[in-house]
Amino acid sequence: MHQLSHMTWEEVASAVEGGTDTAILPIGATEQHGPHMGCGMDTAIAHRLCSDVAKECDVILLPTLPYGCSVGHSQRWPGTLALNPKTLIDVISDLGDWVKSSGIRRLVLVNGHVTNEAPLRCALEILRARHDGFMLALVNTAQISTRVKDAHFADADDWHANDAETSLMMHLYPEIVRESKLAEADDEDRTGSCLFSHPVNRTSKNGVTGTPSFASAEKGAELYQWMCEDFSSLLQQAVKEEAPLNHRYYESVLKI
Repeated sequence: MHQLSHMTWEEVASAVEGGTDTAILPIGATEQHGPHMGCGMDTAIAHRLCSDVAKECDVILLPTLPYGCSVGHSQRWPGTLALNPKTLIDVISDLGDWVKSSGIRRLVLVNGHVTNEAPLRCALEILRARHDGFMLALVNTAQISTRVKDAHFADADDWHANDAETSLMMHLYPEIVRESKLAEADDEDRTGSCLFSHPVNRTSKNGVTGTPSFASAEKGAELYQWMCEDFSSLLQQAVKEEAPLNHRYYESVLKI
């Protein structure tokens, strides 16, 4: 596996020159996950998924970013360490500049936290325009495929620390889950009829939305297998993909 943190600069250069020019960047969050689960859940899943799939794919695994845009969780519950959206945009666009300078042509942002998506998409737009020919993609771990998305949304549309997430952690990192708290952790999704996007302290009593009491390690094992299989398929496509047309970004059809 090409793990950047374990490679020398000569080894990075050799890998890129040898054709390994796709990198994946796991991005998580540090935030409350109810009374039954540790605050590092989002980072844990992004890191583990990328690490496991990178063993089978010809990509360079970048170090995991453990902080994200978690400002919507409010300061009601201790443990959340959040970046503002603009900060996350700047962090990713800065990192992207350096990834490109290493000769990497493709960068896949692998997002383990729902509300990172908008800032990450903004950073993608900035980098795509800044570096002609630099290919970027954004993959959300909970929406890698239809079956993975369906499993995550099964018990709530505005889910958090729910059945799917708890099951994944029971399988992958059982030490993160407090099983004695599961029976009382369930909380309903109150956002169905809302027009406005309310912070979590105004939609959940305990930081949970969904039914973690339904979780099991067996369900988590099956879901994680789907995630690995479907993400691996995406990366197999990514390492080969080229743009449909080879037009330069700053090249105009107008002859001025």
